[in-house]
Amino acid sequence: MSHPTFHEACVARRQLLTPGMVRLTFAGAGLAAFRSTGIGDEYVRLFFPDPASGELVLPEIDADGHWTFPAERERVRYATYTIRRFDARAGELDIDFVIHEGGLASSWAQAAAPGDRIVLNNPRGLYEPPADLGWQVLMADATGLPALARLLEQTPAHVESRIVIEVADRAHEQPLPPHPRAIVTWSHGTGNGLSASALDRQLAQIPRGDGVGYLWAAAEQKVARRIRTVARDLPAFEGVPCKAVAYWIAGAEKRAPGS
Repeated sequence: MSHPTFHEACVARRQLLTPGMVRLTFAGAGLAAFRSTGIGDEYVRLFFPDPASGELVLPEIDADGHWTFPAERERVRYATYTIRRFDARAGELDIDFVIHEGGLASSWAQAAAPGDRIVLNNPRGLYEPPADLGWQVLMADATGLPALARLLEQTPAHVESRIVIEVADRAHEQPLPPHPRAIVTWSHGTGNGLSASALDRQLAQIPRGDGVGYLWAAAEQKVARRIRTVARDLPAFEGVPCKAVAYWIAGAEKRAPGS
């Protein structure tokens, strides 16, 4: 199925990227009408069929984007994820899933096999740097790593990027797209539900760049809030636009922006 709001896709391939992340490549005729925003942190909602009955229930979405759920709201099974890659010519879309115990999407992704279907809606992106960007700071825990990698991939060569990523340990690091002006710092054993996040402390150590700056971060809800608060009080980030997004909530299922 495919129409202006929803697009059906099937698992074509799977790849274990690290012990903590699996990539599923989706394909199928239903992606023919899918249109990427082109924004590096664009996200979609994935709708899953009921594992027992195989029934897939979708909400109704009006022209203004408002959702209407059926009376049994729990029958609409969905989660929100960023798109790592979309190839319109090949008709393929990659989504990277953090592997963890419990959670609708992670459990589904760990068991997914070629041919398994999902439905996704139209994407939306949040990254919106100034037009004359000279430098940026990109920060993320494991859940924000796919979006951060795509953002770096799309960053113009002249833009200086300071990047901080926290993961469980060295085995969870991933090769990032090469960039001539990127400085990358990996933090091990912090955030990600393992211990206190180090992102706010790392932010305080980053000097101001030349020209117009931008701060983007994706992490647990309280961590994202803390980053916004810390940035407001740092002289290096005075007047710097900040987009710090909650990709999940401690104690709840992992999620991505807007869910």
